[in-house]
Amino acid sequence: MTETIPDLAQMGLPYPKAILFDWDNTLVDTWPVITEALNATRTAFGLETWTLAEARVKSARALRVSFPEWFGDEWERAKDIYYEHFASIHCQRLAVMAQAEELLAFLHDKDIPLFVVSNKRNIYLQAEMTYLGWDKYFKRAVGSGDSPTDKPAREPVELALSAVGLQADDPSIWFVGDTYADVECALRAGCLPVLVHDSRAAGQFGVKAFFGDCHTMKTALYNWSS
Repeated sequence: MTETIPDLAQMGLPYPKAILFDWDNTLVDTWPVITEALNATRTAFGLETWTLAEARVKSARALRVSFPEWFGDEWERAKDIYYEHFASIHCQRLAVMAQAEELLAFLHDKDIPLFVVSNKRNIYLQAEMTYLGWDKYFKRAVGSGDSPTDKPAREPVELALSAVGLQADDPSIWFVGDTYADVECALRAGCLPVLVHDSRAAGQFGVKAFFGDCHTMKTALYNWSS
């Protein structure tokens, strides 16, 4: 089937002054790793394990929000178990979303400032970026705990943009992600929410800026910039 490339100008979208990216499952596929680490933690507490599909639905929020609900007063011990298991496997099992690096390289060549805003700890973000050789593409990566509140609050966006003197509340700054937490973060920060990979989510969340994958996003921006 012929791929449909959206005409961004006709859609009335602003050309991006800067782009903030979610990390997990926007640029890299980490759900298998996340699910395995969650299940190791849940098993240690005698809880039922989750399928990958269940983990995707139930663990979209920041760890420091969800773990106290799941593990109560022992949530910090659960956090340690989770991160110990995660750290042992996350780089080796990291999978890149199709055409993600091509998209980043294109945007970098266009001198569009790029950032990461994630609810993953920065130590793991930096390790994964270095492992992939992608740290050269980003002006700053903001992870869980780097600002007083995590995504979907606006503070991580403000912290990221401050690296190059940009301000939030600018609809020409795109926030690209794959979940409602990314959409909510974009809206709270006054940026343009953009979704990739899941057209159903775009319809469900009322997001008009949507790309089926990283290649489609790159091609649409290439056509516009040409």
